[in-house]
Formats: sequence, structure tokens, C-alpha cells
Amino acid sequence: MARKGILSTDITKQPRPAAPDKSPVRARGAVGALQSSLSKLQDNAVQEIDFNLIDDAGVEDRLGIDPAAQRQLKESLAAYGQQVPVLLRPNKTLQGRFEIVYGRRRLAALKELGLPVKAMIRQLDDHDLVMAQGQENTARQDLSFIEKASFATQLQSMNYDRPTIAAALSIDLPMVSRLLKVGTAFPLPFLREIGSAPSIGRDRWTALAAALEEDSARGRAAALMKTPDYAELNSDARFEAVYKRATQTPKAPRPAAAKPRTLRDTEGRALADIRTTARGVTLNIPARTADGFDTWIASNAEALLADLHDRWKNERSEDDRVRNTKQEARE
Repeated sequence: MARKGILSTDITKQPRPAAPDKSPVRARGAVGALQSSLSKLQDNAVQEIDFNLIDDAGVEDRLGIDPAAQRQLKESLAAYGQQVPVLLRPNKTLQGRFEIVYGRRRLAALKELGLPVKAMIRQLDDHDLVMAQGQENTARQDLSFIEKASFATQLQSMNYDRPTIAAALSIDLPMVSRLLKVGTAFPLPFLREIGSAPSIGRDRWTALAAALEEDSARGRAAALMKTPDYAELNSDARFEAVYKRATQTPKAPRPAAAKPRTLRDTEGRALADIRTTARGVTLNIPARTADGFDTWIASNAEALLADLHDRWKNERSEDDRVRNTKQEARE
């Protein structure tokens, strides 16, 4: 038998066996009808509940609250009162207490104002609770993509099957798969740090998930989230900052500067420092200890360098001759 709508108050009528037309039977039928009517009235009645008696329940459907939007809601409630009731269910273990099904933002604002909460109270099991919560969010059409993905992932972790998740969010099964692919890629605490990111769609979240597969990218993102500037950003900007940090190409470390090598005379005294880098060779003869050797080198540098160059060419030619001789011998 198909499940009735979770907010429906209709009672399924069961066929009754034929009975003699006796007044006691008609009386019981009248009492039953009266009880049914009273039950419907109670379900549809709006009651005022002390906010201190309301506990959290269900699935975390909001990844943070926009301070500006919450401030506007609080101002509206203070000026015009609560026009739309929240939905509660009786606490299953604590007599006299209730659990929130939907209306968490209104509940938070009313707590700040110190006002009682106007609420409808329904008897809902855990399955009906998440269905009501999901359908209420879908009706408002203001959940971001990542909030829907997180909601679906939490339902899956609670062992709800995919058809149930699809029904709770009023989506088809392929969309459930797309939401779960992204939602399962991020731990819930990480998503809380970013928030709802209302302008960020599936493609960007998928790209971020791929980037964060690298340990170094996760480390860079985690370090960014600890900075004071990050906390001052709105949710979309936080996503962009994390995405940029996670996808940036780390700069290659600059090679360490080459250390100079000291050239000494036959008696071990330092004559000059020579340094070899990618840019070339540098010879430095300190004037303070050279005793004129530096100026002599400067005066004769051209002839000395030409002589060294000729020596280098002769040695290279000899090396080439030896190499060729060995090659011919192998052939």
C-alpha cells in the first residue's frame, strides 16, 4: 500500500465486518469519528512552544547561516511576529520536549528575541522526519548545490536508499548519483568551513574534489582556513580562496647559491675564490690580501686567458683523438 504524504492527516479507512444495527456500534463509530476529527484539529493547530523545550533532530541541511539574511529575518520577526510556524515532533525519549523538523533559522531568530515559537506538532518517525525536512527545503528552493549534496550524503550514511533520498529532495535517481559523487568527496567539517557557497555549481565542486586528492593541496587548503582573513570572507569567496590555493602550482625551490672554492698557492696560502653557477664562472682575488697579485692578473688577463684557452683546445683535441681510436678498435 502506497505511503500517504507525510504531512497528510487522513486516516486510512479499513473495511469493517457487517454488524447488526445496534446503537452501541453506532456510538463507537461516533466516538471514533470524533477522535479522528480531534486528531486532525490537533495536527493542524498552531501552538506556542517555549524555545528551551526544542531540541535539534534530523539531518544537517544548512552549511552555516548567512549573517545578513539571519539579521533580516530577526528584524522581520521582531516587527511583524512569526507568520509561518515551524514543524516539531515530540521527543521520543524526553517527555514534554520536542524536536525540530524544519524551521531552524526561525527557531534561532526567535531564541535571540526571547519569543515563544509558533509550531505545528506532528507524530513523525525518523523516515518521515527526513522526508519532511527535505521536501520543505526543496519547496523553498534556496538550498545550494553543495547543501543538497551534503544532505543526500548524510541520508546515505544513515542507510537510506537512493529512492528515498530522491523522494526527500524531489529529484530523480541520476541527480542523486551526481549529488553523492560530490558530497562523499568532502568531510562535513570541511564543508562547514566553506559554507553554502550559493553561486558555486557542480563542476567547480568536482574540480575542487579532484584537486584535493593531493596531500599537498589539502595541506595548503587547511592552512588557508586557519588564517584570520579567511574567516572574514563570505561563503562564495571562501570557496574561491580554497580553490585557488588548492589548484595553484607550487613554485619550484630556488637552487641554493653555489659556495665559492678557494684557490691556494703551493704553500697553501689563499690566492682567490672561484664560484661556478649556471650563469658562468667568477674569479675573485681579494685586494686586501693579494699584495698586488690582483692588479698583475688584471694587467695580464688577456694573455693569460688566451694561453689557457689554447691549452684547453689542445687537451680537448687529444681527448677526441683517444675517443676515436677506441671507437675504431671496437668496430
